[in-house]
Amino acid sequence: MLVFVIVGKSDIPLYQAMFIKSNETEDVSRSDQFLIHAALDCVDEQVWQNSAPFLRMVDFSEKAQIFAYVTPGHTRFMLYVEEPTAQTESLAESFFKQVHETYMKVILNPFYEANTPITMSAFDEKIKNIGMKTFSSYLPR
Repeated sequence: MLVFVIVGKSDIPLYQAMFIKSNETEDVSRSDQFLIHAALDCVDEQVWQNSAPFLRMVDFSEKAQIFAYVTPGHTRFMLYVEEPTAQTESLAESFFKQVHETYMKVILNPFYEANTPITMSAFDEKIKNIGMKTFSSYLPR
């Protein structure tokens, strides 16, 4: 299972998407959600130490890793990955770059109010397509 979250300023959740294997259920446990939100503190610490937007793995547990990407406007992209592989980091970086491009189109839209939840179905569909394409080897159908 992969969970992608966009977190805006003041830790406001803006968007969430899940990518699951065909045999998994669409359920994020409370401990998984806690791990994702706890990783925000790690991201805030690493932002000051690293000028690159892709922060790599910022937190982990015995079954998952969390990768992060920070935009110039300090919006955080978080990716929770269960059962990571050796290729997960490079796939996460590619995913984040594509998502950032899509996110830029949203925030440049004059009808989008900054730092509010992203509810556009076209955005959701695009993110899910990017995720399924990027992680196709990880998420067999």
